[in-house]
Amino acid sequence: MGKFAIKTTKSGVKFDLKANNGEIIASSEVYKTLVSCKNGIESVRKNSAKAEVEDLTVENAPKVKHPKFQVYNDKAGEFRFRLRATNGQIIAVSEGYKSKASCLNGIESIKKNAPEAEVVTVE
Repeated sequence: MGKFAIKTTKSGVKFDLKANNGEIIASSEVYKTLVSCKNGIESVRKNSAKAEVEDLTVENAPKVKHPKFQVYNDKAGEFRFRLRATNGQIIAVSEGYKSKASCLNGIESIKKNAPEAEVVTVE
């Protein structure tokens, strides 16, 4: 089972969702308070389970309703995803992947790990 690791930054609080092997699957924005960070975690738990994938790397790909994972290419040409909540807000983003298959595996890992992941605070 994965874990949500909450950590304090210079400007607030953020979380990383980590897989069993310790690899970061997705990260949050920086929140102003711990309470709002924990609310973000609950939003990832709730929205990731029912989110479908919208592939922005394919021309004329069908649009998907929120919540959704959007797969896209970054400026370096790597594949990334972002999880959008029901209201359209981005609640988690991935790191870059060399292949689309690896990016899609990251999405599956969130769906698998996020609902039951423990929440821990790290320094």
